[in-house]
Amino acid sequence: MNIRIINGTYSIIIGIFMMIMWASLLSTGQVNELSTAPLKIIYHLFAEFLTAALLIIGGYGLIKVHQWGFKLWLIAMGMLFYTVIVSAGYYADLNDMSMVIMFTMLQIATLMIIGLSFLKRKELHKNIEWIN
Repeated sequence: MNIRIINGTYSIIIGIFMMIMWASLLSTGQVNELSTAPLKIIYHLFAEFLTAALLIIGGYGLIKVHQWGFKLWLIAMGMLFYTVIVSAGYYADLNDMSMVIMFTMLQIATLMIIGLSFLKRKELHKNIEWIN
């Protein structure tokens, strides 16, 4: 399978699941920070939903080989890598080891995809002079 399709699909799936996870947590009242630290969580939610949206848009742009696709996808993947690190730490503080393991696996998968993308960057996008 084509590296663009794999990477784009990964980011689209992760972006969709991020939105679903947050919508589920919010709709079931599991975001305690809304009452304890509302400004902090609002900024955090903005960053999470922005990351998810950019993962979806960047993944689409990568798959469809739009000129902007690879650049936006790289930004979104950097944002994702940051968020899976922070999320693992959040759940580690709560002693929720299943979530720590899940986010650690996502860290590894995301880092592998980013690394592979730099190795195969010419396949991902042929006309990016600043990355060659």
